[in-house]
Amino acid sequence: MSDVADLAPPLTRLSEEERLLRSNVRAFAEAEVAPLAREMDERAEMPRALIDQLFELGIMGIEIPESLGGAGGHFFLSVVAVEELSRVDPAVAVVVDVQNTLVINALNRWGSDDLQQRILPRLASAAVGAYALSEAGSGSDAFGMAARATRDGSDYVLDGRKLWITNGNEAEIFIVFANADPDAGYRGITAFVVERGTPGFRVGKKEDKLGIRASSTCELLLDDCRVPTANVLGEPGRGYAVAIETLNEGRIGIGAQMVGLAQGALDHALAYVQERKQFGRAVGEFQAVQFQLAQAATEIEAARLMTWNAARLRDAGRPFLTEGAMAKLYSSQMAERVTSLAVQLFGGVGYTKDYPVEKLYRDAKIGQIYEGTSNLQLQTIARQLLKGRDGRTT
Repeated sequence: MSDVADLAPPLTRLSEEERLLRSNVRAFAEAEVAPLAREMDERAEMPRALIDQLFELGIMGIEIPESLGGAGGHFFLSVVAVEELSRVDPAVAVVVDVQNTLVINALNRWGSDDLQQRILPRLASAAVGAYALSEAGSGSDAFGMAARATRDGSDYVLDGRKLWITNGNEAEIFIVFANADPDAGYRGITAFVVERGTPGFRVGKKEDKLGIRASSTCELLLDDCRVPTANVLGEPGRGYAVAIETLNEGRIGIGAQMVGLAQGALDHALAYVQERKQFGRAVGEFQAVQFQLAQAATEIEAARLMTWNAARLRDAGRPFLTEGAMAKLYSSQMAERVTSLAVQLFGGVGYTKDYPVEKLYRDAKIGQIYEGTSNLQLQTIARQLLKGRDGRTT
């Protein structure tokens, strides 16, 4: 959609910093994550030791300034890290994704100096973050939330229930959205930073999911949860802006997740069809199979470039709303197709848990649901087109 010829570095060329991170994360994923992937999926939990390794690798605080303990990097690096982890286990990747593209991103943009000084060093070193927007009655209609925030002196008192919160089981820092002025509709929504252990706040049921099972998805319960006004993220009544702008960027991270897991599935399929023989020939020697593999590789590359394009635009300070929505929409659709093909090419064993393509197939489905369903992405793209704002920068 957009002219990126004058962006630095160009879309298809990685800087030395980006190449190094890509290489390091790929090596880490293959050495440390791959051996644990099946057990984590079956147990539906992620070892704390593995999360600690993510911090040690420096990918849990990519955009946090070095002065606050972070890597001092840029958004595209988060996209690279998420894509590479997703090749091996998208459940691990989503922990890194939420941390960087949602929680840290929101604090960098909207946090007061006090909040940034208090919270960002913890997120850079050991604390996992979570982003609590959804509720039972407000999924796609995110601003129809029932959670309430009542001002009481120098505090707000939060009451309500949040659902589908990624990292809920592991997180210590939560960005929680509640309406402080219901009469004002969505303009009453306010974002708060809530720490685990705050009286009146607790993590409830952990969901038993189809895919990305090692990544926890939990409900949060707020019952007279008292939060100081100093923990308001942004300004009272501006929570809708915090949510919209952060999710627009978070969708690029989901695009990277879908690209990575599709690439992982294709990699497995490419190896298998050269080993498996039928009718006296390797399966990969049949032209029909070759064409399917070629189509899958083409779709992955298209999705990768769409995702990278949106990330480059974001880093360059250019409009990326349409490109981000397109990247998430297409990448999630592509991932379902490619992982399904991988299972099919493995034949009967692809339908078992003995090979990782079965897991990647289950992991792919969530891409069309969270951080904005495919229908919402289509709506966003259509609205921009009809308004004459299609995302072009020239």
